[in-house]
Amino acid sequence: MPRRTIRTGHPDTVGFVVISPVGGATPAGSPVRLVDRVPEIRPGALVASLAPPPRFDEVRFATYVPDPGEPSQAAAVGALEAFAAYLREGPPKRSFFRRAAPEPKPGVYLDGGYGVGKTHLLASLWHAAPEPKAYCTFAELTNLTGALGFAETVDALSGHRLLAIDEFELDDVGDTVLISTLLRRLVDGGVRLAATSNTLPGRLGQGRFAAEDFLREIQGLAAHFDVLRIEGEDYRHRGLPDAPPPVSEAELESRAASAPGASLDDWAALCRHLESLHPVRYGDLLDGVPLVCLRDVAPVPDQATALRVVVLADRLYDRDVPVLASGVAFDRLFPEEMLAGGYRKKYLRAVSRLVALTREGEGLAGRGEG
Repeated sequence: MPRRTIRTGHPDTVGFVVISPVGGATPAGSPVRLVDRVPEIRPGALVASLAPPPRFDEVRFATYVPDPGEPSQAAAVGALEAFAAYLREGPPKRSFFRRAAPEPKPGVYLDGGYGVGKTHLLASLWHAAPEPKAYCTFAELTNLTGALGFAETVDALSGHRLLAIDEFELDDVGDTVLISTLLRRLVDGGVRLAATSNTLPGRLGQGRFAAEDFLREIQGLAAHFDVLRIEGEDYRHRGLPDAPPPVSEAELESRAASAPGASLDDWAALCRHLESLHPVRYGDLLDGVPLVCLRDVAPVPDQATALRVVVLADRLYDRDVPVLASGVAFDRLFPEEMLAGGYRKKYLRAVSRLVALTREGEGLAGRGEG
């Protein structure tokens, strides 16, 4: 069928191209298709968009609920509140009767397993910090550097009080060295840092902590970081059941048609579409979509597809987009041989987040909300 391209969004913002049949757009009341969207990234909007994703708009230190059985969680909150106060007020002044407290290191690293609330705390620190400030994932920072160039990125971020980096990637040596060099330049210019990270392939152990890997990979930058270890289990699974069972085809199509703005895609087609996009564009793929419906979800066939699905799961979770799916349950998405490999931690995080989002989608269906 002939197709036409519709461009959306202001020229200075992030928009997307929608491919639709010639002679009309998607019929009223029909679900949108993510595979028809091709997000466009405009460099001029990148720096301005460096903020926590919508899921974390309202999080604060006060909304983080430490596990009473894990004192490291409450200790991390206290340390980050002190770091935020330092960003706002500078180091404590020395008085005649009391020596000033030592100035903290220019960076903090939140070290812990998936689901202990590292991103919640990182976003809370960002909200408590003074302007100017920036928050991004490692992939977003890498994309910014590629779009603007190294020197321009240094100029764009210099003068910030805080740069918060979630999911610092340690499995690509080239990108890690590039960003480490960038961060050293920013620290030398007075920018303060906060970060979480993924674990290096082959060094996962039980998939728990990444501090040694993180500090080793950032090389000369390591001395600038204080490590805050956060113990605990994945809060999304505390006392909760396993992944909800998939819905039927009829229910999936009914829910997609009754929820205004919902998307409905074949899983295999969506996986192919993700292959054609840079992963940094996946978030904008979901712009304005309140519910994602996926038909015939199946285990991923290869590692490249699996890693793209991980990024999509992160962006769905960031934006708090509920999911409904037919096919297999999401706790069967990654084959055992993948879970036993070097990217185990990423895959477990994706499963954890997709399961949480399917519970939200299931709850919407149970309440009959559109």
